[in-house]
Amino acid sequence: MESNLIDITFNVFSDTPEGKDPDSFSPTLRKYHHILWNKKLPNGKIFFLDLDTPKLLHHKSELGEFFLSSDQIGNTYSNVGKMSHIIEQIPKEQLDYFSNIRATIAGHAIFPAKRIDNKMTINGARGVSHKIQDRFDLTLECIRRFYKQEDSPLKEVFERYAEFFYLFQDFRGYVDFFLYQDLVSKDYNSIKFWHPFDDFKTSPLPTNEEEYISYKDRVIVFLNGRNQRILNSATKGE
Repeated sequence: MESNLIDITFNVFSDTPEGKDPDSFSPTLRKYHHILWNKKLPNGKIFFLDLDTPKLLHHKSELGEFFLSSDQIGNTYSNVGKMSHIIEQIPKEQLDYFSNIRATIAGHAIFPAKRIDNKMTINGARGVSHKIQDRFDLTLECIRRFYKQEDSPLKEVFERYAEFFYLFQDFRGYVDFFLYQDLVSKDYNSIKFWHPFDDFKTSPLPTNEEEYISYKDRVIVFLNGRNQRILNSATKGE
């Protein structure tokens, strides 16, 4: 893996047809996912990914068969109607920066894309859950709990895709593989939440300008950190 193959400043909307979703239509985003995650798993076997399936990444081996799609993980909530009165108070240059960095490779994850028993995928479930509201820090908390066999709002959907998560053996293996270290504590036992966490009891969305700015700044810190990890990983050829 060569670092010059990945531009951590590249905005994936820039090569996406207008009105389309970069997760499906950005060729650069798909290429970057292919470069980054085509590597050795914690068990020592290579997670070989091919590009034979349009819009998706594909793996097939004795480990199983997986069709994977991209999903954005740094939501600005600028398109959420009930957030508009908050968003309009944020200076445009701050929103522009937030929008640009969440559109880099660091702002994207991959998850299994094929429905099982015609039920919702992970991408869909975390988007419609009123306890998650597409927040990736809360998604990662649910993944941490999955590996601990604890309850969470996403437990059911993760259990459907358990074969994918067990590729990484445990939570540490999952975090290290996908370079999410800046979102967890040093011992991997807790999440560095982007908004005060109360065990999924109240809405995960910021409720005022101060809370939104705090949320925004924490997401940006994470994305900057992950972009640097991505660059370092590409440079080292890991």
